[in-house]
Amino acid sequence: MAMTITYGFRNGSVYVNLTNRCPCSCRFCLRSNAPGILGSDSLWLEREPTLDEVWESVSAALASSPRELVFCGYGEPTERLDVLLETAARAKAAQPGLKVRVNTNGLSDLIAGRSTAPLFAGKADVLSISLNTDDPAEYLEVCRPKFGEAAYPAMLAFARQAVSYVPEVVMSVVGEPVTDAAKQARCRAVAEGLGARLRVRPFEG
Repeated sequence: MAMTITYGFRNGSVYVNLTNRCPCSCRFCLRSNAPGILGSDSLWLEREPTLDEVWESVSAALASSPRELVFCGYGEPTERLDVLLETAARAKAAQPGLKVRVNTNGLSDLIAGRSTAPLFAGKADVLSISLNTDDPAEYLEVCRPKFGEAAYPAMLAFARQAVSYVPEVVMSVVGEPVTDAAKQARCRAVAEGLGARLRVRPFEG
C-alpha cells in the first residue's frame, strides 16, 4: 500500500489524506470503485501517519503556494480530529491567508462524542458537509452509517452549529443518484434552512 498523505489536483489545491476510517459506507463512494483519485497513486494508507509525518508532507506541499488546503482522502478526516486541527493551525501560521477546507460527512460529534463545530473556528474557512438527501430513511439506505438513525439528525445539527464558527458551510449532494430537480430543490431548502448553501457535485464512480 502507498503512503500518499498529500496529493494535488490541477486546480491548484493540495489534499490531505489522514485515515482510511469512515463511519459510513456510502453506495456511491469512490473508494468502493477505484484505487485512487484522478489517476493518483492509491490513497489506501498502509497505516495512519503521525502528526509529524502529516505536517512534513503538508509543509513540503505548501512550498508550491497552493490556493487551498483540503482535508479529504479515502477516509473521514474528522476520525483524526486532533491531527486535522493541529495541521490546519500550523498551515495557517506558516502561510497566512491560506484557505483551508474540510470535506466531511458531518458526523464528527458522534465520532468524538462531543460538540466539535466550535473547534473549527479560525482553522477552517470552508466546511463541505455531505447531505446526500433530504430523507432520513434514504440517508440510512444510501450512506449506511454505523451510528444508525442518530446519524442524519447529528449531521444536520453539526451543520447548523458550524455556520456560527466557519465562514462558509456548504452541503453537498451527488448529481447521480440525486438527479431529480425537485429532490435537489428539497435538499437546497434543507441546506439553506441551516444557513448553508447547496452544491450538486459530479458523480465520480
